[in-house]
Amino acid sequence: MAGTAADPADNVGYTAGQLGVAHLLAAVPALAGLPLVSEQVAQLDSKDMGFAVWQQLAARCVHHLAQPDVTGIVITHGTDTLEETAWFLHSVLAPAKPVVLTCAMRPATSVAADGPQNLIDAVAVASAPGARGVVAVCAGAIHSAADVQKDHPYRVDAFSSGDAGPVGYVEEGRLRLMRNWPQAPVNGSKFAIDSGLSDRVWPRVDIVMNYAGVDGTVVDALLARGVDGIVVACTGNGTLHEALEAALLRAQAAGVAVVRATRCAYGRVLPQAAARLRDSAGLSPVKARVALLLELMAD
Repeated sequence: MAGTAADPADNVGYTAGQLGVAHLLAAVPALAGLPLVSEQVAQLDSKDMGFAVWQQLAARCVHHLAQPDVTGIVITHGTDTLEETAWFLHSVLAPAKPVVLTCAMRPATSVAADGPQNLIDAVAVASAPGARGVVAVCAGAIHSAADVQKDHPYRVDAFSSGDAGPVGYVEEGRLRLMRNWPQAPVNGSKFAIDSGLSDRVWPRVDIVMNYAGVDGTVVDALLARGVDGIVVACTGNGTLHEALEAALLRAQAAGVAVVRATRCAYGRVLPQAAARLRDSAGLSPVKARVALLLELMAD
């Protein structure tokens, strides 16, 4: 959304994070006159997202959500790690008001930029009566933080909610809901953001993948490095090559938290009583990593 390219016909060779939030708002006449307050929390390519920005973003969300005259929050975010930020905010904020992440697949300089409409739709969701929870709005669809996933590297409608389906749609400023707004997690706000996350050392949690011919080399290297947690993107319903599974079991025995997710784009790992490694409770590998990070910090 904030990216720019030298050629208006270039939708992939742009430089991300070039325009500030004030510029983005000024470029959308439909938002003029609305009671919007803007704040530049960060300005970066979302592929470079890190813990410090997450911590700062969450703290500013806590501040604004506490203001009685604030109806909701809109966050402009790059598409690459949007689903991870959405799940992180969902996990630590538990907001009774809407927190809406929006994005763009084309730069602001594109001859057919999608950012302005996404921003208009996000504001409509953030100001809708009854809206709540952390959601993402892209290409007219509203996705919950738990389900949103980027599943295409180029199309304007790059996001989906997997087999859960979207929360709803934004059509000419009006919302058509397909299911309930996302519910806050039972452990939301556990970290008290300002005093909680800031005084903790973020653990190291890495993701490894199961594939034909894999062995335990990467897991053993992580164990030697001092990893705190490992999420494994398994094949199918949580299946693992015997060599990788053996390495993961060694890591678990050494005190490393190990979680199984599936590398499949749809569906979830179904729990099995006999499983020696726990599953991700339906989370994708990247979201399972966020959940494990927060779990380890809470211990």
